[in-house]
Order: sequence, then structure tokens, then C-alpha cells
Amino acid sequence: MEDNSRIIKTEYSEEMQKSFINYAMSVIIARALPDIRDGLKPVQRRTLYDMYELGIRYDKPYRKSARIVGDTMGKYHPHGDSSIYDSLVVMTQDFKKGMPLIDGHGNFGNIEGDGAAAMRYTEARLQKVTQEAFLADLDKDVVDFMPNFDETEKEPTVLPVKIPNFLVNGSEGIAVGMATSTPPHNLGEVIDAMKAYMLDENITTAELMRYIKGPDFPTGGIVTNKDELLEIYETGVGKIKIRGKVEFEKAKGGKTNVVITEIPYPMIGMNISKFLQDVAALAETKKTQDIVDISNQSSKEGIRIVIELRKDADPENFVNLLYKKTRLEDTFGVNMLAIYEGRPEIMGLKAILKANVDFQFQVATRKYTNLLAHEMEKKEVQEGLIKACNVIDLIIEILRGSKDRNMAKACLTEGKTDGIKFKSKESKIMATQLMFTEKQANAILDMRLYKLIGLEIEALINEHEETMANIYRYEDILERRDSMAQVIMNELDGFKKEYGRKRRTAIENAEEAVYKEKEIEEAEIVFLMDRFGYAKTVDMATYERNKEAADTENRFVFTCKNTGKVCLFTDSGQLHTIKVMDLPFGKFRDKGIPIDNVSNFNSEKENIVYITSQTELNLRQVVFVTAQSMMKLVDGGEFDVSKRTVAATKLNDGDYVVSVMSVLEQRNIVLQTKEGFFLRFPIEEIPEKKKGAVGVRGMKLGTKDEVERVYYTQNGIETSIEYKEKKIILNNLKAAKRDTKGTKIRV
Repeated sequence: MEDNSRIIKTEYSEEMQKSFINYAMSVIIARALPDIRDGLKPVQRRTLYDMYELGIRYDKPYRKSARIVGDTMGKYHPHGDSSIYDSLVVMTQDFKKGMPLIDGHGNFGNIEGDGAAAMRYTEARLQKVTQEAFLADLDKDVVDFMPNFDETEKEPTVLPVKIPNFLVNGSEGIAVGMATSTPPHNLGEVIDAMKAYMLDENITTAELMRYIKGPDFPTGGIVTNKDELLEIYETGVGKIKIRGKVEFEKAKGGKTNVVITEIPYPMIGMNISKFLQDVAALAETKKTQDIVDISNQSSKEGIRIVIELRKDADPENFVNLLYKKTRLEDTFGVNMLAIYEGRPEIMGLKAILKANVDFQFQVATRKYTNLLAHEMEKKEVQEGLIKACNVIDLIIEILRGSKDRNMAKACLTEGKTDGIKFKSKESKIMATQLMFTEKQANAILDMRLYKLIGLEIEALINEHEETMANIYRYEDILERRDSMAQVIMNELDGFKKEYGRKRRTAIENAEEAVYKEKEIEEAEIVFLMDRFGYAKTVDMATYERNKEAADTENRFVFTCKNTGKVCLFTDSGQLHTIKVMDLPFGKFRDKGIPIDNVSNFNSEKENIVYITSQTELNLRQVVFVTAQSMMKLVDGGEFDVSKRTVAATKLNDGDYVVSVMSVLEQRNIVLQTKEGFFLRFPIEEIPEKKKGAVGVRGMKLGTKDEVERVYYTQNGIETSIEYKEKKIILNNLKAAKRDTKGTKIRV
């Protein structure tokens, strides 16, 4: 008959539930989630402790990673070697960790997702900060130790980390039914916030964020939802929007390169190649026709992804397309979950700092309690030795008269003189009065003769004074919370000074990226701007019907492409470009929009000299004339720029632009000064220069004179002006040479 005594009958669903809960708790507590106190998962803690035990310090030679992994697996972490090595690799990568904990030697992977070399090829050792801030006081019994998996070794339940590592390095992990995702932060900011909390435990999260501006990702980038950060840090949950950093560079042929110099943190790894594929797909699917070429020029110096655009592309609009359609703008999901007092808990910024401060006080209390006990032992022994030196002759007599160590010890501690031979009765009486402690007696019996030398005794007294000073200091630290807090803050200041660095990630509020599709059919339209600076565009038919009114009521009237740009030149020598699409298009009697609102032009600081279309400029030369009579011709193509504002010309001190004009059929230029001098000469005498040049002198001026007006004439067409109520026919003015004084017109 079969023996059923060992068969336990149970409900299948109950057994599954029980087993799953046990498994889930094991994963949550002992594998996937970090402890709030040291910010480390068990595998990370065990790896660092094993390196500490092996003596692989920052100032010692590197050791093979395979040795570290094998030792950690054999002693503390009975799981696969790949999980241990993967953890070690991540702790070396400065693009994943705000503050790497391990110094790697060899190929430990890169930001583009290439994996590390096999553990047999790479080497590692502890970083200096890890040794000083994570492992420094392990020998002072400041944390609890527990048996390892087979109870042959002891391992710390938590490392005595002196900085809020949970915030500094962040953490990511997937447990059962929950996940942690904490962004890295700036060490200096976190330390400042921790000190602020220690000084005022009622401080609010908003006040703490004066110190911690937000996350500080090792890859830089721009956090774009600054106003939402307060709620995220209050609750410990939320979404951080982050963009890559983009710069524009001029390329050959008037083209523009979009250069990505920093990427969003979630893009690290294989997502960089995915981003390049997504950008290429935009061109292949005809989402944009602006892309000429894409190249990844990243190196050890940093990220550099270059996208070359067509000459007529709008770089800013293109970047908005990248934000909308690729991972150049991404989201970092925040869920600050950690093990707190043995259970998983989502914690806000203040709760995290409180847990870390409480831990610091616990560690400091244990540290200085143990140091005090050690100093008290030293004090006891030192006082015994000093007392013994004062009665050394008696002690020598006791030692010579005793039969064994125990007899001498009993005399020293209890004054027992039975069996001891003394030289005199007085010595015996004095011996009965000895009351050394057990430790003092052992120290006396172990004392060597050279300790009786005068200098040695003096050193002993000095050492005793130092011990007493330490005791007073340790007692003060343990008895007064303020003293302990000061010690902790001093240590924090030291870490900030040595290991702090500047913030890499910018924090700002950015508008949502809006990409404007080029759906408009190109057409010729008319730009109108009145003397008050209000601008608009109308179609050609509307202009033709109102031509006379349009020409008389508006200061600038010209045709342009609805897909093009308008170029605005100012007396300060600046060129402001405006997209025609940004101008209101409508009826002739519509008011329009102030030109200031659609450009960088500031009517309070500069005046408009000339406005024309980009298309017109590209076909012409442009004449510049300044008040100091400096002039030049510039090829209009030089003003085909992507930036909204550039310098159109270079000016001497105190000079300003009087006139800018496109050359079409004009043959002569006439300069008029304030003093009434007129000078007419052919435009051919004006040399062509680059836009960055000052130009040449057009007219010799009197001491206080300057150019006031500039006119142009055509051959065979009479051009007249009214000057001080006198009609002057400009064509009849005496033709002269450039750089002469001109003719004085008397009225």
C-alpha cells in the first residue's frame, strides 16, 4: 500500500497565490527596487561591498571585472553573472549616471547603445567618491550586517552612504506590479537642499526647489515643463518633458545645418540610431523635402548629429517637425518608488530628503557612539599606564615577587598580596591599596620597558590629552543634535566642493512645438506698410483696383512671394527678416499688424530705412549710404539669411544708415547734406563690398555736416525735388566725382 503520510493536500489557487506573493515580494524587496537610504539595489550594494572587501580602491590597480563578478556571485549574489556585470557596467557609465560609482578601464559601451566588452576583457576599481561617501565608515559598525545566502559570510543590509544617492544617480527598475523611475540630479543642488531641510524641517517642497531646480541629466538637454515640476516633486509622480539641444550652422551655398549637440536622456542607447532612421523616414515619406543629408558625427567629445537642409528651408520650422515626429522631444516618466522601512513607497522630494537626513543621524549616532566607546577604553588604559609610571618601582617589586601572571594581576586589581615577596613592609601596604581595572592591569603587564623613557611618558600624557579632547567632542556630538548636524553638513560641504559640477540640463517653460506644413500654393502678392508701421499683404487684383490709394497712403509698396520673406533694413545697420506668411493677408482696408510684432525690429531703438522682398534682393545690388557719407554696393544674395536678425552693414562709431536702395535702372546717385551741399555722381563709382565692410567715403563733409537725404536719377527722365521751397531738378546738377565736396545750393 502506498504511503500517503508525506502528501499535503492544498487548494491549487491558494498555493499559486501564496507562491506568487512570495516571488513578488522577493523581486520587490531584494532585487528590483533601491533602498531609499543608500539609493542602491541589492546587486549594486553587493558589488560595491565586494570590491571594498577585495581592496580594489581608487588608488590601487584595476582588477579584472570577471574576478569581481565571480567573487560577488560566490559570496553575496547567487544569481546569473550577467546581472552582476550589467550592474557593474551601468555604474561606470557617465552618460547614464549623474555620478559614476565605479572607474572602468576598457570598453564599457557608449551612449549610442554599443554594449560593453566581455567581463574577461574589462577591468574596474572603485571611484574615489564611492570609497569616501559610500564605504568609508563600514569598519565602525555604523550599519547592520546580515548573513549571506549560505551563511558563510556577512554582508551589510545598507551602505553608510553620506549623500542622497537616490536623487543624485536616480534609479530605474521593474518589479512585479510596480516600477521605479527616478531622474538623476545635480550633486551640489541636492546637498544644498539636504542642508536646507536639516536647518528647517518645516521647509516646503517649493522652498526646496530653490535649491533643486529640477532633474540634471548627464546628457544635458532642456526640460520644457518647468511649471509642472513642483507637483511632480510634491507627489513623486509625473512626466518630465525633455528636448535635445539644437544649434544652427551656416553651410556652403547659403544652406543651413541643424546640429543636435545634446539629446534627451531617454534617447541614449539604440534610440539614437532609431532617431536617425525616423529622420530619414520623414524625407522618404515626403513629410518634409528640406533634408539634404544626415550624418552622425558624435565622438568621445560629445553628441553631434548634423542634418543638412535645403537653401530655402526654414530651420526653426524643421526643428519643430523633429520635436513633433521624432524622439528629439521625449517624456521621462517619474515614479520615485523606493524601499522605505522595509516596504515599497512612492515618495516626494521632502520625504526623500527626510529619509536620508534621518539615516545620516542614525549612522552618525552609531559612528560616534562606537568612537566614544573606543576613546573611553583608550582613556582607561592611558590613565592606568600614567598611574603605573608614578609607582613603577612598586609595580616592578610586585612583578619580581610574584610567582605567575595571575598573582601579579590579582595584586594590581584587588590589592591581594598573598604569596608575593616584598622588600619592605611599606611596599606591601602600598600594594594592598592598588585598584587598577582589568584592562589597566593587562596593559601594565604587557607594557615594555622602553615605555619608561621620559619622552615616551610625555608622549603618553599628550596622547591622553588628545583622547580626552576626542571624548569631549564625541559627547558633544551625541548629546546635541545641532553639533551632529554641523558635522554632517561639514561632510556634505566637503563632498560638494570636491565632486560638485555645473548643471548640464536647462530648465525652462517652452511652448509646444508647432510645425507649419507648406500647403500654400506659391503666388505673387503685394506688401503694404503705412507710415505708422502697420503692415499687411493683399492679392494683385486688390492692389490694382486700389493702386492710387495704396501708393499714396503707404510708405512701402512692393510685390513679393507669399512663401518668401520680407527684408527690413534699419538705421542701426540691422537686417530683420519676416516671413510673408506671418503677415496678415486680406482686404485693402484692413488695418494690418505692427511690424514690431512679427520681427525683432524695435521701433523705440531704431528706424526703418528700407523694406523689400527677399526675391527682389537676390536679383539686385544694394546701395548703402550712412550719415558720415560712407557707402558701398552689396550683392543682394548676401542678405538671404536664415536668422531673423543679422548685421546688414558695419558702422563707424556714432554713424547710422541714411539710405538703403536696390539698384534697378538708376544711373546716378545724389547726396544731400544738412548744410545744403548736393553731390551727383554715377553709381558705377561706388565699389562693391561685403555686407561686413564699412565701405568708402562718398562725399567730403564739413566739420558738423552730415548726409541727410539720398536721391537717385535715371538717364533721360527728369527728377525734381523741393528743397526749402525751391524746386531743384536733380538731373541738372553738375556731375562730379565721388569723394568731392559737392555744390552748395543757396536759397
